[in-house]
Amino acid sequence: MLAGKKIGFLGAGNMAEALIRGLLRSHLVDERSLWLSDVRQERLQYFQERYSLPFFKENRSLAAHCQILILAIKPQNMREALREIQGSVRADQTLISIAAGIPTSMIIEELKMRARVVRVMPNTPALVLEGASALCPGPYSTPEDLEVAKLIFSSVGKVAVVEEELMDAVTGLSGSGPAYVFLAMEGLREAGIRLGLPPETAGLLVAQTFLGAARMVDETKEDPRILRERVSSPGGTTLAGLKVLEERNVRGILADAVEAATKRSRELAGQQGATGG
Repeated sequence: MLAGKKIGFLGAGNMAEALIRGLLRSHLVDERSLWLSDVRQERLQYFQERYSLPFFKENRSLAAHCQILILAIKPQNMREALREIQGSVRADQTLISIAAGIPTSMIIEELKMRARVVRVMPNTPALVLEGASALCPGPYSTPEDLEVAKLIFSSVGKVAVVEEELMDAVTGLSGSGPAYVFLAMEGLREAGIRLGLPPETAGLLVAQTFLGAARMVDETKEDPRILRERVSSPGGTTLAGLKVLEERNVRGILADAVEAATKRSRELAGQQGATGG
């Protein structure tokens, strides 16, 4: 599905690099299929030296050259970039946006055409090829556009397809979720150190515990509640710890955190829409 197609990255940041690494590692494409543009010359030079990737100095040239265009730029720069490439984008191109809070309607409006847009919300573990990405098709995208996006983002982790109105909830859950996990890891590591474990040992045990627990959920496909109950022997150590977490309403706190992040995502999306003119 990607064979013979030129894939352009408008923006050469960390997420663009993660996708490039994933695509090359999975042998879905070779370096001759990938092109870049970015305002930072040093980033373009970096990609040329490390990955032997060609680049364009102008975004409009990249847009005209590629069949698949990935908009990997910051949300606050999206309107300017879209206005720059407006006129270079074609009706037969697949556009993929990873700009948080930017609806497909805004991209279509700025390009002044029935652009075939797929919106994606990846998260930072994509940088180590273990990301969780939610995809939603725009009103003019085709089933093939969606499959192209799924294929690309599957190279850096797992993908799910959702309705666009759920993308703010995705941002609150999986987009911000790694930070919640890191905070929990911080707390557990600090507890281990306080109880006498060397910092390196505490860090290793915490990281592997989270990795192993996540893999159990992923591979067994069982509800986390069932898995939790299996490791909670009556009168045992795990129940003693869980009792404290339940008393402090940790589940409710996590739900509140996701809701707060979702609300903020909606607010930011509204601000992006209000900046048009």
